[in-house]
Amino acid sequence: MSKHFLTLALFFCICIANSQNFVTVKGKIIDETSKLPLESATVFLTSKKDSTVIDYTISEKNGNFELKTRKNDQAVFLKVSYMGYKSFRKEINDLKENLELGFISLSENGTALDEVVIKGEAPPVRIKNDTLEFDAASFKVGADANVEKLLKQLPGVEISPEGKITVNGKEVNQILVNGKPFFGKDGKIATQNLPAEIIEKIQVVDTKTKAEELSGDTASGEEKTINLTIQEDKNKGFFGKIMGGYGSDERYESSLLLNWFKGEQKISVLASANNINSVGFSMNEIFDNMGGGRNVSVYSSDDGSFGINGMSFGGSNGITTSNLIGINYADKWLKKVDVNNNYFFTNAETENVNRTSRTNLLPTETTFTESNSTSNRIGNSHNLSFNFEIKLDSTATIYLEPRLVKALNKDRFNTNQETRNQANELSNESNSNTFSDVDDTSFENSIYFFKSFKKKERGISASLTNEHKKTNTFSNLNSSTFYYLTGEPDDIRDQNVFRDRKFNKVETEVRYSEPITDSLKVSVASQFTYYASKDSDATFDFDEVAGSYSEFNAPLSNEINSSVIKIHPSVRLSWNKKNLRAGFGAGPEFVTFKNESDYLAVTTRLNKNYVFPRGNANLYYTISKGKSIYANYNFKMELPLANQFLPVENLSNPLNTIVGNGDLNPTQQHSVYSNFNNYDWQSRSGFFFYAGMTMSKDQIVSSTVYDESFRAQTTYENVDKGLNSYMGVSWSKSFKKEKRNLRLSVGLDSGYNINQGLTNAELYEAKGWRLEPRVSLNWSIEDLVTIAPSYSYNFNSTDFKNYVIENANNFVHRFKMEFTSYWPKKVVFGNDFGYTYNSNIADGFQKDFYLWNTSLGYNFYKDRLLAKVKVYDVLNQNVGVRRTITPTAITDTENIVLQRYVMFSLTYKLDKFGGKKDKEGGMFILD
Repeated sequence: MSKHFLTLALFFCICIANSQNFVTVKGKIIDETSKLPLESATVFLTSKKDSTVIDYTISEKNGNFELKTRKNDQAVFLKVSYMGYKSFRKEINDLKENLELGFISLSENGTALDEVVIKGEAPPVRIKNDTLEFDAASFKVGADANVEKLLKQLPGVEISPEGKITVNGKEVNQILVNGKPFFGKDGKIATQNLPAEIIEKIQVVDTKTKAEELSGDTASGEEKTINLTIQEDKNKGFFGKIMGGYGSDERYESSLLLNWFKGEQKISVLASANNINSVGFSMNEIFDNMGGGRNVSVYSSDDGSFGINGMSFGGSNGITTSNLIGINYADKWLKKVDVNNNYFFTNAETENVNRTSRTNLLPTETTFTESNSTSNRIGNSHNLSFNFEIKLDSTATIYLEPRLVKALNKDRFNTNQETRNQANELSNESNSNTFSDVDDTSFENSIYFFKSFKKKERGISASLTNEHKKTNTFSNLNSSTFYYLTGEPDDIRDQNVFRDRKFNKVETEVRYSEPITDSLKVSVASQFTYYASKDSDATFDFDEVAGSYSEFNAPLSNEINSSVIKIHPSVRLSWNKKNLRAGFGAGPEFVTFKNESDYLAVTTRLNKNYVFPRGNANLYYTISKGKSIYANYNFKMELPLANQFLPVENLSNPLNTIVGNGDLNPTQQHSVYSNFNNYDWQSRSGFFFYAGMTMSKDQIVSSTVYDESFRAQTTYENVDKGLNSYMGVSWSKSFKKEKRNLRLSVGLDSGYNINQGLTNAELYEAKGWRLEPRVSLNWSIEDLVTIAPSYSYNFNSTDFKNYVIENANNFVHRFKMEFTSYWPKKVVFGNDFGYTYNSNIADGFQKDFYLWNTSLGYNFYKDRLLAKVKVYDVLNQNVGVRRTITPTAITDTENIVLQRYVMFSLTYKLDKFGGKKDKEGGMFILD
């Protein structure tokens, strides 16, 4: 009892001590003439010494405001700003006690007509309904600063060493320019390349889905969107960068970014070509396209991939030579149609050499598999996407988003492997040589329509989405598989295989929303979903007599057809108050599941009808400006795949025969997620906690039985338990004094999961947990030096029940140090040093390695040219070794990786805005 009392007393004392560091400023904003209250007037405190924003708030509906801020013994200004009114300013010598200001009267500043803005002292921060707006001119940055440097000056905005942007602790997942995506909604190209001097406003809003955006509904998630508005007189211009480099071992890289915009019209071109594993696009001033450099987190591995507008490029193992060109066109047609179109062409060739050592975990023994392989993939891809938003009138909008992807890949794969049992006896060995041509075509389209009515919050929406995919694969296979302990005949194959995959999906939804009160709304919806797939394999063996691949192999040929129809009527209640957003939706789901197979001249049909419950709920509560709670819950049923359900033998792998199970039940899934966010931008410190889990019943797992030669027979079964849970906490604090900045960040991620499975007809259970503490520090003197060390520790452990082993675990240390010097002037010197140690890598694989990249650059020709020399993997120790632990295997893999090379490059920057000449006398003239 006494321990609990002391804990409560200590907590109470901490709360009192913390509250004593704050004071409250209260008042009421009214119109000087009418004496009526003014809602949403911006009230903010600034330092008298340097005009730095200290804190801000807005007035409520009754004109009252309450500003809770830290005590301050320096002179400050309290300012009030309201559109169309003269600003109010009051000097406060020190702010050490609560302050009651009473009525603050604002007088009108003349008549504000449509499209006329009354000029005056613009507040650095303004809140308009759900929009947080910063005035860019109120925050000072260098003459050549980009948008990223401007964002770092804004109160509440943090940019991590990995490039993640947060506002008041909430992650930014979308960045727009004048309300439109700029080469992808992630906005990295915009923030790293747009000059800060052309930005007028930075607006922060909740990220909405397209349906929420058109209907005006509040956001169901908690991510943020940043919209950059360009100054009207600078919304016409040209800017870009061109970079080229060549190095040792015939390594090369090049990239180009050109942008031209005039009002609503924007045309952008980007291109990249290199053979240093960077399929993406980067204009980083230190390492350009170099993988393993500045933009790669110490907590994750770099796979060279990137994404734009949902399209993913790269990400495979090995060494990639790639070429990319992309065009973006955005405009407004006839004052009613917003257009944003993209086209990308990518070409990539990836070569890899792989070595794998796998310990196979069985209930009564372990076996060991060693394999070696080489692979080559050459691929070409065309990605074309369109966005049209058509404003029919003030109440109705249509949005169309078609997308077409065409990809051609040629794959070559050679592998050999052998498996030995616990007594070191050879169970089987195999080798194969495969060549494949893969032709992928997909078309997707989304259409949204929304119409509002005179009554606020009343509206009707409709949507139609369709998806059509087709994949044709031709493969030539030569393989030999030998079984040594069971007396089975060897499996020798020389075949041509034709695989056709088709998938079609159509989904429609109609929703009607009706307000019940000012804050409560009910929505009634009906959703119809249809999708169907057709998979067919035709295999032909080589006929030595005919000298061609003409002998049809029936056991290796089949056709599977599957279709699903879902009808889901639902009702949703939405509650939207000033500090609280909540919603709950539920309804039945009527499902028709049809499956048909044609195998060995036998047609099998398995059809099921279900009625499933579906429900979801979410809550977002704002405790204060930087403190909030978010939670959501979702329940759904997952159907088995057709190949898991139908009794068709899949004999494509000589070492594993797979057959479906028609008695499978759908899987029930309960998902819960919640987080707590507390960010104080005045003290530049934040705390974040999150937790979530997914619980499954009747989870579908593979059931595998092995014979003595380690040849598998696999089917699918339902198991009772399935749990995946995770939890994490992070804390960060920034210190700023003049040009010195220090940011400290610590965090802890953890997880716990329970998996069940069947091996050799015995049910096993695996309970795994992981722990990942991390810490990072970023210290900088503006325009002089930056030092950023970071460390993470990753521990994984799995406990087994009814298994040959009781426990498997490993840990990984990762340390990284980033150093950048901007001294002497015009010289940029960067170093990234990393060390990785894995405790449990198998014998024969390297357990630890160092990766050190360095770069030295020099700016000249009035900073338009940057000459640079870079060295990748200075110590020549880079390795591609990874360990993966699953309930059925411990796998060590090693892939070929880039090693030391030297690169010389030259970057040229050009820009011209507002029709004026650039710094070099006007290389580009725009009218």
